Amino acid sequence: MLNIYPLYLHLQQYYFTQMTEEKDFLNIYAEQTPNPETMKFVFNKMILPDDSADFPTREKTQSSPLAKSLFEFSFVNGVFIMNNFVTITRLPGQEWDEIIPIIKEFLKAYVEADEPIVYKKPDISTYEGSDDPLVSKILELLDTYIKPAVETDGGMISFKSFEDGKVTVELKGSCSGCPSSTITLKRGIEGMLTRMIPEVKEVVAESV
Repeated sequence: MLNIYPLYLHLQQYYFTQMTEEKDFLNIYAEQTPNPETMKFVFNKMILPDDSADFPTREKTQSSPLAKSLFEFSFVNGVFIMNNFVTITRLPGQEWDEIIPIIKEFLKAYVEADEPIVYKKPDISTYEGSDDPLVSKILELLDTYIKPAVETDGGMISFKSFEDGKVTVELKGSCSGCPSSTITLKRGIEGMLTRMIPEVKEVVAESV
C-alpha cells in the first residue's frame, strides 16, 4: 500500500512556501484619477494604515522622507500618501508614459527597503463641535458614502466646520486642483448632504 503521508507533508510545505512568497511579494500598479495631472500608485499592502499625509510643495515634506525623496524627481509637483497608495501630481508638460515606470521602480525599491514613510504625527483632537447631532450626522455621511469614493480616485476629503448652514471641507490628493472637483463638490457632495440633512444649505471647499 502506498504511503502518501510524506507526499502530503511535502505538498503542505510547498503550499505554505508559495503562500508566504506571494504574501511578501510587493506589487504596485498605476491607476488614473479624475485629475489628469495626478496618478495613483497602488500597493498590495498598507504603507500608511488608517492615516494620510498631504505634501503639495517640497517645503512641506519635513515629516515624510518618502515625499521628500519623491520631490527630488524634477517632474513631481505634489505628493499625497494614504493607506495603500501614493498619489503623484506632475508638473505641466510631463508625460505619464515616461513618469510611471520611474515612479513604480522607485516606490517598489523604497518600500522593500523598509524606509520610513511618514514620521509619527502628534495626536490631533477631534472637531470641537462633533457632539452636535447635525455635525455627527454630517460626519457619518462623509465617512460612509463620500470618503470611500474620493479615496478610490486617489484623494481625500476632510470635514472642517459647519456654520450657518454651510459645510466646509478640505480636499487633498487628486481632488486638489482637479478640473472636475467643483462638479463633484456641488452635484455630488452638496447634493447628498442637502437632501439628507435639510439644515445643510451649501458645501464649500477650503483651499489647501
